[in-house]
Amino acid sequence: MKPHSLPIRVYYEDTDFSGVVYHASYLRFLERGRTEFIRDLGVDQALLHGDHGFGFVVRRMTIDWLKPARMDDVVVVETRPALLKAASMTLTQRVVLGEETLVAAEVLIASVVHGRPSRLPPDIRERITAAAQDAGVDVSPKTRR
Repeated sequence: MKPHSLPIRVYYEDTDFSGVVYHASYLRFLERGRTEFIRDLGVDQALLHGDHGFGFVVRRMTIDWLKPARMDDVVVVETRPALLKAASMTLTQRVVLGEETLVAAEVLIASVVHGRPSRLPPDIRERITAAAQDAGVDVSPKTRR
């Protein structure tokens, strides 16, 4: 049940005038975490987009900023699937520093082809399903409404 983990060093450009991570920088950190989660499943997003017009888009995101990170900290973005449907998935993400959660997010991701909603391709669905099961998520048909 281990989440996907991506370490990220906080740079000056990620901070505000006081050396604390600017709130919008966490959006980039979370995006990198989602991208690397998908990449580690063996999905080449650039190829899918170029050859088929397929992509993932954020439909909704809920974020709780709990504690700040500072310049030169190495934070870890944790990503795990929470719910899988025919054309979307919900991921839970955390930005942690050591044992402390700095940011918690829930993200609804929709799949699109040429900008229009589309079902997840079967091979991608299989890979995400396997990752969801590894994370302890019930992906049986009754939960995929």
